[in-house]
Amino acid sequence: MATRTERPSRFGRMFLTLYDVFQFIGRFFKEAFLPPYEGKELMKQCYDIGYKSLSLISLTGFITGVVFTKQSRPSLAEFGATSWLPSLVGIALLRTLAPLLTSLIAAGKVGSSIGAELGSMRVTEQIDAMEVSATNPFKFLVSTRVLAATITIPILTFYTAMVGMLGALLNVSLSEGTSAKAFFQSGLESITFLDITASTVKAILFGFTIGMVGCYQGYNSSKGTEGVGKAANSAVVIGMFLIFIEEVVSVQFFGLFRT
Repeated sequence: MATRTERPSRFGRMFLTLYDVFQFIGRFFKEAFLPPYEGKELMKQCYDIGYKSLSLISLTGFITGVVFTKQSRPSLAEFGATSWLPSLVGIALLRTLAPLLTSLIAAGKVGSSIGAELGSMRVTEQIDAMEVSATNPFKFLVSTRVLAATITIPILTFYTAMVGMLGALLNVSLSEGTSAKAFFQSGLESITFLDITASTVKAILFGFTIGMVGCYQGYNSSKGTEGVGKAANSAVVIGMFLIFIEEVVSVQFFGLFRT
């Protein structure tokens, strides 16, 4: 009599997925830093992730600076503290808004693109063809994209902060006639080395998460075109969810050094 194979329970499937995820991450650290290096592909991915996202990030950062300044002025004016506005904008942008906004935009634009691209290559058996031709598809496709996201997101974060400060400067200059020199001097003097370090660490972590989630979903996709769409959607949803979780944890962690 044939025995019926039992499907794993929901918790069993969850633990199997976690095992696959950690195995995927471990394989990245095993192969990313060993020769041969795919420098040309890495530079291409940095260009695709960074330069092609500049327009959207520039617009978002500039509008954020303008809106945040406009919304914060009435509250500060009640206490006669409008002179603190540049410092408030600078701290808010660097500590939280810049890394979070940049990462959420990248999760939507870059994460979905990576998931769809690798998912399409998986269902059309291009990845299998690379394995047959003695090419390491994991190093060429996954390692380069994760490294590119990890390198590029911190750069875009500080760019977003700079553009946001320019938007805030425009609003303050039109409303109060503050000079650019006075604005930036006041806005940057309250920023500490810990703020820069925390923002950099968060951006690196967010970039790694975006690249890893997108690559994992795309590299392990199945079920034809339906799987490609699911991989792209899952890369965005899971990436954004993890970014919020990491933001909460990092704020608590770096808050310990501010007390």
